[in-house]
Amino acid sequence: MTSELSNFAARLRESIRSGFQGEDFDALALELFGLQFENNFAYRRICEARGRTPEAVEYWAQIPAVPTGAFKELKLTSLASGERTAVFHSSGTTEQKSSRHFHSAESLVLYEASLWKWFQLHFGNAGELVFLTPNQEAAPHSSLIHMFETVRRKVGAHEMAFAGKISSDGAWALDFAATIAALNGKSKSKTQNPKLIFGTAFSFVHLLDYLAQNNLRLQLPEGSRVMETGGYKNRSRSMPKTELHSLITKLLGVPRENIICEYGMSELSSQAYVTASGKFQFPPWSRVQIISSETGREVAEGETGLIRVFDLANVFSVAAIQTEDLGVRRGEGFELIGRAQLAEPRGCSLMTA
Repeated sequence: MTSELSNFAARLRESIRSGFQGEDFDALALELFGLQFENNFAYRRICEARGRTPEAVEYWAQIPAVPTGAFKELKLTSLASGERTAVFHSSGTTEQKSSRHFHSAESLVLYEASLWKWFQLHFGNAGELVFLTPNQEAAPHSSLIHMFETVRRKVGAHEMAFAGKISSDGAWALDFAATIAALNGKSKSKTQNPKLIFGTAFSFVHLLDYLAQNNLRLQLPEGSRVMETGGYKNRSRSMPKTELHSLITKLLGVPRENIICEYGMSELSSQAYVTASGKFQFPPWSRVQIISSETGREVAEGETGLIRVFDLANVFSVAAIQTEDLGVRRGEGFELIGRAQLAEPRGCSLMTA
């Protein structure tokens, strides 16, 4: 790792904290591309094979994007082996090879600054936190759990806010008694604080099925909200998003407008949330393109393609990431469709310890 990368990370972190507006995104993206080309050997090889060097790239959208699958085979990092104090693995079934996104103490500080600023703008006063996942000790290589632990620590919530566990087959599961107790609250007062429930779609299905099977229906305090993320593959039945959210409203008493979807992955350092307009939006230090799988070019407004993300907070790995997820181009945001055909199943709810 070089002092130039450290300097860039420090400048970006301060810009995020003070209110990054995005006017300098192109200049910053080109600067970061030059630094990553110089310091990330595996990425440089990919760029050279495509004929894309810093001298040949004039605009951020021309920066070569690396497919998420490459993180499984290559060490796409500018960090020396002794600097890699943490690694996030992609989620998937136990038979699949995981991606590896290496972090240092310095890169995690930037990661946390990115996630916390964007989280605050969408959730404000969080209320009482309930996580339908294991804690960080049980799942140390999950970027999602690191995100949740960061939020918990920033808010000052109790560690018992995590109601999940690791099952005998290594998958994430719910401690239903702990979950119900957390949602019902421990106070004897008739006035309960609003809850903010974090979970994968898979975890919510398990909770909702448990409530239905036991003829239970909760009415969470007014102002309670849900953050839903991840997928279903191989761990639960799947259902349309509208049906899942309708059941959350019916069995937990959280109105539809208080259910917020999140989109993120282990290979990124920033997350997207669904805005009031109904489209996913990354923070201003990230950009999204929807790319045709046939032409490799950006599709027109309203058309479907693969989601490509340019995340400046990925300072020490690769800023330009080509996902295997399909989306519809909606202005500067996107509507999430799901996994492309033939792509491996993924979703944070499939993470093993």
